[in-house]
Amino acid sequence: MGLSRRTFTREMKLAAVQRLETGSSIAEVARAFEVDPNVLHRWRREFRQGPGNAFPGFGKRRWEEAQQAKLERKIGQQTLEIDFLKGCLQRIEEQRRLQALTGKPPSTAKSKNKPGAKRV
Repeated sequence: MGLSRRTFTREMKLAAVQRLETGSSIAEVARAFEVDPNVLHRWRREFRQGPGNAFPGFGKRRWEEAQQAKLERKIGQQTLEIDFLKGCLQRIEEQRRLQALTGKPPSTAKSKNKPGAKRV
C-alpha cells in the first residue's frame, strides 16, 4: 500500500508559524505538529514573504493571474514556433524526396552563373 500525502490546513500552518515567531524552537514545533523541520522553515519563509497571501488553498500555491497569463502567452508563442518549424521540416523533406527521385540537386539562384554577370 502506498502512503498518501498529508495536507495541512491554512490555520494549522499559521499556528505553527505563530509558535515559531513567539520563540519556540524549530525542533519543538516540528515534534508538536509532527512535521519535518524543513517544512517549518518553508512555511515561515512563505509567511514572511506575504502574510496575507501565505498558504492559499489546500497546500498548493496558486499562480498569480499575471504569472499564469504570462505563461499561457509563452506556451502560445512556442506552439506557433513549433508549427512553423514543422512546416519547414516538411518542405525540406519534400525537397529531399524530389532530389532522390530526379537525382539532381535542387537549383538555387546563388549556385548558377548567370550570363553577363560580372564577378567581383
